[in-house]
Amino acid sequence: MAPLNLLSSKYIFLNTLVAVITFTVCLNSCNDHTAPPTLWEQVANGEVLAHKYCTTCHEFPAPALLDRHTWVSGVLPVMGQNLGVNMYIGRYYADQRSAINVSDWQDIVTYYDRSAPGKLLIPEPKVQPLNDWAIFSLERPKAANQKMPAMTTMLSFDTLSHKLYSGDAANNLLEWDAHLNSKVIHQFESPVTGASFNRNPDGSRTAIVTCIGCLPPKNLYNGKVYRLDMGKANPNGAVTEITSGLPRPVATVSGDFNKDGLTDYITCGFGHDHGGLYYLQQQPDHSFKQIIISNIAGGEQLLVGDFNNDGWPDIICLFAQADEGIRMFLNDKKGGFITKTLLRFPPVYGSSSFQLVDFNHDGRPDILYTCGDNSDYSKVLKPYHGVYIFTNDGNWNFKQTYFYHINGCTKAVAEDFEHNGRLDIAAIAFFPDFKSHPGEGFTYLEQNNSNQFVAYQLPLNTYGRWLTMAVGDFDHDGFDDILLGNFSVGSWGGTHQKGVVPDWDTNEPLILLRNNAGKKPALAAKPSF
Repeated sequence: MAPLNLLSSKYIFLNTLVAVITFTVCLNSCNDHTAPPTLWEQVANGEVLAHKYCTTCHEFPAPALLDRHTWVSGVLPVMGQNLGVNMYIGRYYADQRSAINVSDWQDIVTYYDRSAPGKLLIPEPKVQPLNDWAIFSLERPKAANQKMPAMTTMLSFDTLSHKLYSGDAANNLLEWDAHLNSKVIHQFESPVTGASFNRNPDGSRTAIVTCIGCLPPKNLYNGKVYRLDMGKANPNGAVTEITSGLPRPVATVSGDFNKDGLTDYITCGFGHDHGGLYYLQQQPDHSFKQIIISNIAGGEQLLVGDFNNDGWPDIICLFAQADEGIRMFLNDKKGGFITKTLLRFPPVYGSSSFQLVDFNHDGRPDILYTCGDNSDYSKVLKPYHGVYIFTNDGNWNFKQTYFYHINGCTKAVAEDFEHNGRLDIAAIAFFPDFKSHPGEGFTYLEQNNSNQFVAYQLPLNTYGRWLTMAVGDFDHDGFDDILLGNFSVGSWGGTHQKGVVPDWDTNEPLILLRNNAGKKPALAAKPSF
């Protein structure tokens, strides 16, 4: 029995020793691993990672720009896809091709979730806008096609002929006479989004027409730019294709950018995820060579001019997608351009228009800017949407000196509508607050002192949904009028507000706001804000 008892004792000793060793190993193992990060450690790490990854494509978007629900449910799932992080059944996952691992991405999500406000506070004006017609009166087309929804994609006023032209989603380019009767000039392959006009040495007119290719936001390269000889008996024979294969181009400007005596063009391809700014350089055989100036998507509006006074034409372009901003492209006199960023905005601003105009009469161009596109991943009312003035300090550096909040602001034009030496502002909004402030669709800001404006919201919201605007002296009386283009189909781009039932006219393609300032006595001074 002794050997058996001794053997049992050895087994007991060995088992005890194994247990002690196992406990010690486990204890040491636990001591070697850092405890799981706390919530606020995740937030702090997420902030660092957000600055690292988000700024590779655009300006850093502060959490305060959106409410937490919109960040977590709307914007971040899409942004994660750009880094190779996808979502399945409510959970993020990554693979070896992802630019960031799931743990780090989840820290970024936690940072925005914990740092963003629960709700955005929308500002109210100190003085409520006046609800009247100001200096304008309404004129409407004599007849509208009741079988065709109004889908105006472009308005352009030709100062050479004092004629108005419009484009629509049915691919038509239309000409309007003084009585607002229209006729189709030409039907293109896709909707017209831009048209500019030139007079030739023989007195004839030429239109440079930009066609987007695909109206919905898709990564397609089927946009084109045409030259249309105006006034020819056979319009179909008057169209020449300048270039094709562009990513959703929306605007084109002309100039002899290399000073070879031939007219060149620059067009901005808005694109979707991909786009670019293209230099269409005319060759000796009158063909055109495409040269990419910039591969930034979202190019929306172009201005041409000699901005550094060196005798060579330069370009300024507004970019409105992801890496939003206003950039100057200075001619390097060698067939290329040098980029200078004038203003840069966060990717949720929805930049929509700009204009160079000297507000303070100091001889230096200031910038009138609007933001308000609300058709992407954050369809909520935003406190920073509206009209801005950035004042030029004399070296193309700008400082914000004015802001007026307009939900979903789409475009603004500054003009001395009353001929009193002060610039006023006309602004439209395609994404206004339909529920509470439908009058935001058109706002007239009358300047009565330096950067002090009286706001009018003209009662136009039942006449259409304004996507486009053109300003010009339509009736030849010396005072500029305003034309508004109606894109009435509410499902295109959405209304961003649930439960909104369109109550605007869905057939009338445009309206005219006739300027009556020259026919009225001077108006009494009004309170400003």
